[in-house]
Amino acid sequence: MPFASEAGASSQRKVAIVTGGARRLGREIALTLARAGFDVAITYRTSKDDAEEITRAIRGFGVRSAAYAMDVRDEASVYGAIAAIAEEFGRIDVLVNNAAVFESVPLPEITVEQWDAIFAANTRGPFLVAREALPYLKAAHGRVVNIGSLGGSHAWATHGHYCASKAALHMLTQVMAKAFAPEVSVNCVAPGYIEIPKSESVADREAEHFSSKTPMRRNGSPEDVAEAVAFFATGPRFITGQILIVDGGLGL
Repeated sequence: MPFASEAGASSQRKVAIVTGGARRLGREIALTLARAGFDVAITYRTSKDDAEEITRAIRGFGVRSAAYAMDVRDEASVYGAIAAIAEEFGRIDVLVNNAAVFESVPLPEITVEQWDAIFAANTRGPFLVAREALPYLKAAHGRVVNIGSLGGSHAWATHGHYCASKAALHMLTQVMAKAFAPEVSVNCVAPGYIEIPKSESVADREAEHFSSKTPMRRNGSPEDVAEAVAFFATGPRFITGQILIVDGGLGL
């Protein structure tokens, strides 16, 4: 069941779901879509307090918001959460598959359990959530925006399972675009190196390393990613099956 929602009949505003919307990139994506006038449902797995805080912030933009516990890896959990969101809001117009796991492990040291865990969250999760939301998205002629990664198109030696899972998500985006057409458009935003606020970031030295290699001479921000997501959420529906790399030119 949701918390921090507003009671009452469904509004005529469009409704967006952001998986993993309580923290980091998901938080900024949820706020950006709220600013654009969407009612926003976010999902979380363990960050209940953060989820409650962000729903309050979203409602400050004059839109509805609710947060739902959901484990994107678990079919029953996904089924229950999507059904609850559809019942609460009455429609689903945009799905942002943001929830993911990031891990750095040298390739020869990756265990089968680590490999499977990354794929369960980063590839199976978006498939399960999109599949359950599809009837509502079709009814609304809606959009799916998957959050991929520069690592899905560039090989990173210490992130083999992560890179492979995001490459699979990029391909899944294109498969979905064909399979869900013509009612639903499906695209992917693939961030490069994104600086999260310092309390959640890696060492400054690593940030400086990547900014020095980036033609735009800075690292990306959560806002850069969120604005790209908003483009796919509100732009031409004729755009589908695209992988938009948001990396300041780092991958060139």
